[in-house]
Amino acid sequence: MDTQPLHTKIDKIIQTRVGLVILEIPDRFPYAESNLYCLAPNNKILWKAEKPEPNTLYSRVRLNEDGATLSTYTTGGHACDLELNTGKLISQATIK
Repeated sequence: MDTQPLHTKIDKIIQTRVGLVILEIPDRFPYAESNLYCLAPNNKILWKAEKPEPNTLYSRVRLNEDGATLSTYTTGGHACDLELNTGKLISQATIK
């Protein structure tokens, strides 16, 4: 599958049971959107990750061993866990 970024450059792709989890680099990515999203096999967007704050973007992501959640960091200093099926926030903490 030829995966194209929405706005910037793809930083990481994780193959999961629900689709490809894509992290685009946060530099110059629009704050109104999420730079972390999941694509179905037909390249349609399944979800865009919920953000802990409107003016932050994701900087790192990994699939957890449970295969059902993602651990992430944001440019705003958050550590978050997301539900793989929906991209919804499960938990968040501010790290300084």
